[in-house]
Amino acid sequence: MPDTLRINGQRLWNSLMELAQIGATDKGGVKRLTLTDLDRQGRDLVVGWAREAGMSITVDKIGNVFMRRPGRDDSLPPVMTGSHIDTQPTGGKFDGNYGVLAGIEVVRTLNDRNIVTEAPIEVAFWTNEEGSRFVPVMMGSGVFCGAFSLETAYAAQDVEGKTVREELERIGYLGSEEPGRHPIGAYFEAHIEQGPVLEDADKVIGVVPAVMGLSWYDCTVSGMEAHAGPTPMGLRRDALQVATGIMQEVVAIANRYPPYGRGTVGMVQVFPNSRNVIPGQVKFSIDLRNVNDELLNTMHEEMLAFVDKTQRDTGLGIAIERVSYYPPCPFHPDCVNAVRAATEKLGYSTMDVVSGAGHDAIYTARVAPSGMIFVPCKDGISHNEIEDAQPGHLEAGCNVLLHAMLVRAGVAEGAMAGEEASA
Repeated sequence: MPDTLRINGQRLWNSLMELAQIGATDKGGVKRLTLTDLDRQGRDLVVGWAREAGMSITVDKIGNVFMRRPGRDDSLPPVMTGSHIDTQPTGGKFDGNYGVLAGIEVVRTLNDRNIVTEAPIEVAFWTNEEGSRFVPVMMGSGVFCGAFSLETAYAAQDVEGKTVREELERIGYLGSEEPGRHPIGAYFEAHIEQGPVLEDADKVIGVVPAVMGLSWYDCTVSGMEAHAGPTPMGLRRDALQVATGIMQEVVAIANRYPPYGRGTVGMVQVFPNSRNVIPGQVKFSIDLRNVNDELLNTMHEEMLAFVDKTQRDTGLGIAIERVSYYPPCPFHPDCVNAVRAATEKLGYSTMDVVSGAGHDAIYTARVAPSGMIFVPCKDGISHNEIEDAQPGHLEAGCNVLLHAMLVRAGVAEGAMAGEEASA
């Protein structure tokens, strides 16, 4: 396989822009919620491109779509890439879509150069990654790897009471293959970073060794409402002041465990929320993240200890409940090294970037060796209509994807003899 092998960056960009027209918003973004008519149009477009590239199509019972280019030995498990094409209500052109269309571009490039791989190449798009219409998030890949049952996913309802199963059937993507019965030899996912690290460091490619684990909590502090004027400071049972102490500790804990410690309070409800009433109750969310179980568990224990001490010191009631937990996900060393080697061979500037966001690759990593490739996005902005990325960066990431996949899939002996003779 020559080092000169490259994808067609303009063709990739054109495909991204064409898909972005389905559900296009006035601000330049995309609203294409999962299992809507617009999602069906997007799916049909991508599947049509795959068929034009000579790929066969398989759809499983949760609507995951697998587009296959045969290999010389079609009995080998496929080397797969992919992501998702559903978006947030105020989504962008690149989140998820890039990973799917980069896979289509890899296949088109192999076709252009008449390259036969030993193992088949597959491109997948997974159902309801975003979780903006139905929960849980990463639904298709989660069912595929057994994180939750098909029945649980089918029963999920949107705000209008429509179920996943009904909508899959309605749009024509209720497949027949049992989720998880589809073999994967290795999985790579190309994605915009959705954060500012690569752009800040002026690097083109992020090699992703892992995805952070996260713990989500609901916390309620209960005090006593009272008049803001007549009540002396020393006699108050101010739930908000106690709650803000816990909020500050969330940030302090994260700062104690750099570089990947994260601590966020993103949702706060104050009761009675009146200008001249001392708050009697505060409910708020806590989001803790880190790169491995040991660090994340340490942060968890420190937070619980602080809450317990605060309750003893103040005498206020404090209830805290962990409502969600996703363990850290280290990616397979062989896939990480394949991405790293491809990046170095192609001469792109690079750095390691641990993902702070969830991706379908978290679930594929449970059933197959997996890895990810990041490229920068403008100002680190994603889940926003102004999400943007440079065509050259998208092209570079796709070139890395191509070479990393070929390392895993192998090039059939003699498949490129004619090309090399004419080079």
